Amino acid sequence: MKAFAIGLIFLIAVSILSVLGVLLFPLIIVLGFFLKIILILLFVIFSIWLLGKFIIFVWEKIFKTK
Repeated sequence: MKAFAIGLIFLIAVSILSVLGVLLFPLIIVLGFFLKIILILLFVIFSIWLLGKFIIFVWEKIFKTK
């Protein structure tokens, strides 16, 4: 009887966790979409900053007063 109760508790726990996983799947999809957008925006901002640093570096090398 003890083994039956433990097996039943295990099956109930697994089914609850699987239902939670199915219910949270749309949330995971939406979070992945927003994470992709945030990473793209961060990459664009970093690229613009890097371009500005490069332009300043080249400007200083060309017009360096001695």
